[in-house]
Amino acid sequence: MSNKVNGSCLCGEVTCDVSGPFDRFYQCHCDRCQKKSGSAFASLLFTSYDKIVWLSGEKSTKRFDLPNAERFSNAFCTHCGSQVPYISRDGKFLVTPAGFLNDDPQIVPQANIFIGEKACWYEAGQSATNFERYPT
Repeated sequence: MSNKVNGSCLCGEVTCDVSGPFDRFYQCHCDRCQKKSGSAFASLLFTSYDKIVWLSGEKSTKRFDLPNAERFSNAFCTHCGSQVPYISRDGKFLVTPAGFLNDDPQIVPQANIFIGEKACWYEAGQSATNFERYPT
């Protein structure tokens, strides 16, 4: 079954539709994804490279391929810095940051990868106090 999922960057400059179903949904804890996301891990969805329709802002994206890395890339909106979808370096997959999506991708994370590189504060954060909004 196919589903169309809309996505956009923070400022709304970059928008697209991605057709599912997605093949994989990984939470990558490698130190590179920590730098890329500014968080404990990057949540990435994978599907075939031809499943994207750019609606706006494709020319407002920039891509960085880490030299000497087989797979690592980062693509982002040049206006707000939000991560955006990109084609994998080998050309086989469309990689979509989960936070870019506005709609339910109809898949949940299937694996935590590079867990040996997880942030030293990750586990403690799982038991931290939860608030619906900013704490008072």
